[in-house]
Amino acid sequence: MKKFLRIHLSSATHWVGNGFPVRSVFNYNDLALELSPFLLLDYAAPHKFPPGKERRGVDAHPHRGIETVTVAYQGELEHRDSLGNGGKVGAGDVQWITAAGGIIHEEFHSNEFTHHGGTLEMAQLWINLPAKYKHAKAGYQTFLKAQIPTVALPQDAGTVRVIAGEYKGTKGPARTFMPINLWDVNLHANQSVELPLPDGHTTAFLVLQGDVMANDERPVDAGDLAIFDRAGDGITVKAKTDSRLLVMDGEPIDEPIVGQGPFVMNSKAEIEQAFEDYKLGRMGELPD
Repeated sequence: MKKFLRIHLSSATHWVGNGFPVRSVFNYNDLALELSPFLLLDYAAPHKFPPGKERRGVDAHPHRGIETVTVAYQGELEHRDSLGNGGKVGAGDVQWITAAGGIIHEEFHSNEFTHHGGTLEMAQLWINLPAKYKHAKAGYQTFLKAQIPTVALPQDAGTVRVIAGEYKGTKGPARTFMPINLWDVNLHANQSVELPLPDGHTTAFLVLQGDVMANDERPVDAGDLAIFDRAGDGITVKAKTDSRLLVMDGEPIDEPIVGQGPFVMNSKAEIEQAFEDYKLGRMGELPD
């Protein structure tokens, strides 16, 4: 069993663009080495948007050296990028962008969501890439809700939705550069589950809703991040109320981490090069 280490508290809510009120759970300036290969996690807790005409979201911006994973729980986005990809990401869907050598993209509330209004709830996770992949060709994966397998837990304790990696023989659809498990876990009140997770991996979970106990020893409330030791082969979670968790587990990358804004590389020189390449249009541009 992995030893429970500590709770990390999310920041107060702030806006990303004008469409996403998020809590910064962690970022590459505070926990990058401890939580490698994970660099950043923002959580947009449920927020009600009234019907409107204003196009809310985040305008065109670049990334390099990382992957960004957006898990949509409620609401709907429209995405465009410099690779020519576009489309909607709705409740239950997942968008997995491999920025690698460079990509430019924008994300806005869909026209329909803007017109009718509704509740938005999403999480965005940044995952580091090893140095040998940081300049690889950019890529894009979208997984609709129906494409993501859900596994029932024993004794009707809840479910595990496997986005990436594997849970007891069920594999998620995401193609990853490093061994990664990314799961949505739903637990019924007063139920518990043992989650098998590899020895040596970084392991943590964010409580999206409810109250749980980690390894039967520490309460973890909504908005809290539970962090575990890498040694050991699993964790135990018991729900005090109906609860939802985002479980992240991955093989650490033992390389320097240097980040600034939307770029995370291995040296300051690479960061400076990324800004120069972006300014000179070497990361492409959005189609008209």
